[in-house]
Amino acid sequence: QVQLVESGGDLVQPGGSLRLSCAASGYIFNSYAGNWFRQAPGKERELVATITSRNNTYYADSVKGRFTISRDNAGNTVYLQMNCLKPEDTAAYFCHVYMGGKDYWGQGTQVTVSS
Repeated sequence: QVQLVESGGDLVQPGGSLRLSCAASGYIFNSYAGNWFRQAPGKERELVATITSRNNTYYADSVKGRFTISRDNAGNTVYLQMNCLKPEDTAAYFCHVYMGGKDYWGQGTQVTVSS
């Protein structure tokens, strides 16, 4: 079955960096776009970044220029490099794939940006 496992979340100071990883299994990884969402307490889940099967990328305005999404098809992994982190980036970050009419989610990894 499809599995998405995130890692890399941590407590970091403002201006710091983190790299999140999403290890995928159970499907043909390089045929589908990979997405990162985030959800802060009391807020709706929002799309942060997308990378298509052809490596086209999309970013939310709030992270453009600071975050970079990438994929390693050989390793079945999607990454989110986050630089210049701000307190408002604090959230649970989720890996997501839409496939065959269904949404698949990882369990999430917590990113906290605080001094």
